[in-house]
Amino acid sequence: MKPAEIRELFPILKQEVNGHPLVYLDSAATSQKPIQVIEALKHYYEWDNANVHRGVHTLGSRATDAYEGARAKVAKFIGASSEQEIIFTRGTTTAINIVASSYAKSVLREGDEIVLTPMEHHSNLIPWQQAAKATGAVLKYIPLQPDGTILLSDVENVITDRTKIVSIVYVSNVLGVINPVKEIAQIAHKHGAKIMVDGAQSTPHMKVDVQDLDCDFYGLSGHKMCGPTGIGALYGKKELLENMEPVEFGGEMIDHVDLYESTWKELPWKFEGGTPIIAGAVGLGAAIDFLQEVGMDNIFKHDMELTNYAMERMAQIEDLTIYGPLKNRAGLVTFNLGDVHPHDVATVLDAEGVAIRAGHHCAQPLMRWLEVSSTARASFYLYNTEEDIDRLVMALQKTKEYFGHAIG
Repeated sequence: MKPAEIRELFPILKQEVNGHPLVYLDSAATSQKPIQVIEALKHYYEWDNANVHRGVHTLGSRATDAYEGARAKVAKFIGASSEQEIIFTRGTTTAINIVASSYAKSVLREGDEIVLTPMEHHSNLIPWQQAAKATGAVLKYIPLQPDGTILLSDVENVITDRTKIVSIVYVSNVLGVINPVKEIAQIAHKHGAKIMVDGAQSTPHMKVDVQDLDCDFYGLSGHKMCGPTGIGALYGKKELLENMEPVEFGGEMIDHVDLYESTWKELPWKFEGGTPIIAGAVGLGAAIDFLQEVGMDNIFKHDMELTNYAMERMAQIEDLTIYGPLKNRAGLVTFNLGDVHPHDVATVLDAEGVAIRAGHHCAQPLMRWLEVSSTARASFYLYNTEEDIDRLVMALQKTKEYFGHAIG
């Protein structure tokens, strides 16, 4: 399918905003949902709505089959070796917090090292700050090059035999950097460390094979990959998850309960206390079906072509600064326009029907590294076209005219 054909499958994109056809360029924050996902949610609530793993009645059986079927789809989609290695979560944030609260606190001792980068989303920074405070471990950072990339030689220098955990974003939500996580995993394992990969921005846009990456943990968010909000997954190597304690306790994650002691179910259910996000999982499964129908290689190729086109067009705008590498970057462009505040840029663009993101993008340390307080960001996905980029550029030119005194 061509992007224009794909676009027709997204009902929300057919509207006008402020008298202009909507151009949605904020998919790094959340993607839009195709009709297939919307229909899957509608069908679940109209026909299959029941709690899972509990009832023997027909609806309960159908709901359980749909929920566990979605788990199987996630496992296959990211190349896990077993469905037991897939824990449903609210998203990447929850996935990282499980690892930081359960695995990390069980292995970290005073003086041990947690290695991160300055480009991390707050969701892959704050949990590790808390783990360090709780255990006496120390945080270390792989330095960034001027274009925001990292060198493997620096990774070699930062990771030591005291390093227990490396946690790194696969694709930066600000810089568009695609980090060499497979090579970083090799370096981490050489020193006996485990690696957590923040896959929030990578999973929607490229083929992911966790076994090929040899990462120990991997988190993803459904809402960034055409699925519903409030659903995601944590992948963990089975032997690691088996030895981890749950972080939420209650119904459905237990095996035997006594008045003073309890035991837990086997994987993956020991990490899924309470009624799970059933409809969200069903929607995520439908989203995976849709993405596979389009083809992840096709999506990645389209992202690269659209990003290159955007970089070329936007580079022609005088006084516009683009952050991150010039080549080999993911489908987003983060920028500032002269001295115009990013929120003002986003407001003018919204008046033209163009939706972008403005702010610190949950990456305040990276903003300080860039020596700015905030930036604007246009992010692309499979439903965007070159015409969308042209509309963005036209709107930016209007912004320049409107704020002429702040440019240059």
